[in-house]
Amino acid sequence: MAGTKMGGQKAAATNKAKYGKDFYARIGQMGGKLGRTGGFYANRDLARKAGQKGGRISRRGAAKI
Repeated sequence: MAGTKMGGQKAAATNKAKYGKDFYARIGQMGGKLGRTGGFYANRDLARKAGQKGGRISRRGAAKI
């Protein structure tokens, strides 16, 4: 059942049984600690520029009234 919701739930249950109930918290914590930039919260100007770039290259067409 790979790729289904039930398959994902079974995989999550297996991971938690093998590695402990805090498995996903630990791997998330590792990813957070590896970050060095501080994200958009630390640099509001960078967030604004990224938003502008995303808006410019949006795949969605012009608004149809």
